[in-house]
Amino acid sequence: MQLFGALMLLDWVLTELTAGRAALWAALGGLLCIALTPPRVSAEGGVLDSRGLLAHDRVHTDHLVAVRMSEGIAQRLVLTDSSGRHLVLDPHVLAANPLLWHHLDQGARRSVQHGTLRYGRAVLESLGRRMDGEACQGILRASGLE
Repeated sequence: MQLFGALMLLDWVLTELTAGRAALWAALGGLLCIALTPPRVSAEGGVLDSRGLLAHDRVHTDHLVAVRMSEGIAQRLVLTDSSGRHLVLDPHVLAANPLLWHHLDQGARRSVQHGTLRYGRAVLESLGRRMDGEACQGILRASGLE
């Protein structure tokens, strides 16, 4: 909303603002808001849930079938459960919220025990080492020992 106001004010100050351009700025501000708003990720009762402005995805962490890390510039964790649902998640979200990581890790361990997790154990182990390293760095930073 603030972006829309700033764009409108800038256009009004620099040029003559018309209704068509105001609609264009409103559409551009809305698209940027949709594109830049991160999804809200939550965990409850064996379910990892991601809600964005336009999308809502959820997977059952104790019925995971595959876990993989997408290739590319921005790495994404792709989780697939036994019912075929997919959840794409930024690993930084897990690093920022250790309780989400714990929930995913515990669910993945149950998936391994049930024999449903067929692909991605190495990805989870690598991600676990990364989370542990970041947690240790945070503890050292907070205690002033870094």
